[in-house]
Amino acid sequence: MALFPLQAFFEGDFVVLVVPVDDEDSMTAIAEKVAYHVVDRRVAAQDRPMQVRHEGRVLAGQDTVVTAGVGPMDVLQVGYA
Repeated sequence: MALFPLQAFFEGDFVVLVVPVDDEDSMTAIAEKVAYHVVDRRVAAQDRPMQVRHEGRVLAGQDTVVTAGVGPMDVLQVGYA
């Protein structure tokens, strides 16, 4: 378990966030951490699952930053599927 900094933005938002995550967090947990700062503040909540994209590919919900090949300060895009 190690702190891992990422840049992330939520679709429909205009702010790029720096989000500290654990290197063992799943993409589902990372999406929730990013959404916490955005949803119901600048982007309306939706009754749909969220997904995470990195360099144009959708990452599986159970992937971690290590298994997905995400590096420190890489940019993740989070949005509703």
